[in-house]
Amino acid sequence: MPKIIIILLIYLPIFTLAQNTFQIATLKYNGGGDWYANPTALPNLIEFANKNIGTNIRKDPATVEVGSNDIFKYPFLHMTGHGNVFFSKQEADNLRKYLLGGGFLHIDDNYGIDPYIRREIIKVFPNTNLVELPTTHPIFNGKYKFENGLPKIHEHNASPSQAFGIFIDGRLVCLYTFESDIGDGWEDAEVHNDSEKTRLKALKMGANILEYVFTN
Repeated sequence: MPKIIIILLIYLPIFTLAQNTFQIATLKYNGGGDWYANPTALPNLIEFANKNIGTNIRKDPATVEVGSNDIFKYPFLHMTGHGNVFFSKQEADNLRKYLLGGGFLHIDDNYGIDPYIRREIIKVFPNTNLVELPTTHPIFNGKYKFENGLPKIHEHNASPSQAFGIFIDGRLVCLYTFESDIGDGWEDAEVHNDSEKTRLKALKMGANILEYVFTN
């Protein structure tokens, strides 16, 4: 009698802009880096997106650890920090399953995370490289238009802001915003003393990211 092999895959439910309220989360990682940086960023982005692009995201983002099964509850994970990042094998495997199952990870370089996240993301997708997104990518051409691509929010060393992505079977599963400090621009105005124009630019780009994730 032939053997029947059953393969179980973990998929996230499909989330759309106009559905019932759902929650997004900040990703907590090991290694010593400040995963908790920019605490007012996500709440402010959520408020802006709910008001301007029709999302229905809970105003209180969750915090979830990389290796936890709870990541499958959240369609969008946000990761930031200034220092070291470390993924164990179990954590890398878990994050891979999450992304292959329909989840999305946004990593924001808060000026200092770059060498560590590039090293660790290889554990998640060892055969897939980060590729730069062209300015024609839909993420820059959503409700808000960014003809020059990822906006520069804070200047550190005169390097251009860049957006990199990991694509799996044509789907963008991970966005890495580099040398932009976009998350700083989402924070309360008094945190970095950014102008309203600068904060609005950052929030509009963030809204484009959310719009893209929930419509593609």
